[in-house]
Amino acid sequence: MINFPKIYHTAIQASIMASEKIMDVYSGEINITIKPDGSPVTQADLLSSEIIASHLAPTRIPITGEERDENNYSARLLWDSHWCVDPLDGTKMFILKNDEFSVNIAHVKGSIPVFGLIASPVQRKIIVGGKGLGVYTFNFEEAEHLNQWKKIEAPSARNSPIIVACSRLFREKNNGFIEILKSEFGDVNYLKMGSALKFIELAEGNADIYVRFGPTMEWDIASGQAILEELSGEVNDIETQRPLVYNKKTLFNPAFIAKTKAVL
Repeated sequence: MINFPKIYHTAIQASIMASEKIMDVYSGEINITIKPDGSPVTQADLLSSEIIASHLAPTRIPITGEERDENNYSARLLWDSHWCVDPLDGTKMFILKNDEFSVNIAHVKGSIPVFGLIASPVQRKIIVGGKGLGVYTFNFEEAEHLNQWKKIEAPSARNSPIIVACSRLFREKNNGFIEILKSEFGDVNYLKMGSALKFIELAEGNADIYVRFGPTMEWDIASGQAILEELSGEVNDIETQRPLVYNKKTLFNPAFIAKTKAVL
């Protein structure tokens, strides 16, 4: 029996409404503004953020995320839990119109993500899961029909070669970490794509490892970590080999490696 708390169904509806608005913008002209940090933002990012915030407001749980004012760390320390939201993960992919972007919503208790969802506006597909909840996928139209949700089980061991999910800009050349993987697993194949959609590929067994050395923010990864850990996978700091934690003083993530159960 699927037994998700009401607030998570609220988050699901928020992601669907936000995705619909994102696709409205996607079908037309995209207006781009450059933020002070040099990253792009579009009207879809801002509209999605507003929609999600309005849906989540009745939960009375504070929010951190892309396109929101960063709360003071001393104030965040007092939070028992919070929503960690990326209203449009993969803005650059959105601008390129290559379909590789997502909506990410996670619920973090203390420093641990206990629930996550990743919605693909283009595929009209959602993956949800969390601690003790199981992991499920369904189409937008199936959101209210729990009997149509598909349960995902932890992927079984894969024969070589392993598949590494990575960003479109990933380069194998002179990458010592990939050489370590090859020494352990043999041949390596790559699945290159943008945004948190890589976590869907991990969860569904289409990839085994996701490694990221470049900068990411907490809201980029929290949802995927909640989902992958429920499937007995890991998302660890490369240096410490400890799970990523959230609501830190700095909201940047360290370099990390995500692994499915199949390669642990």
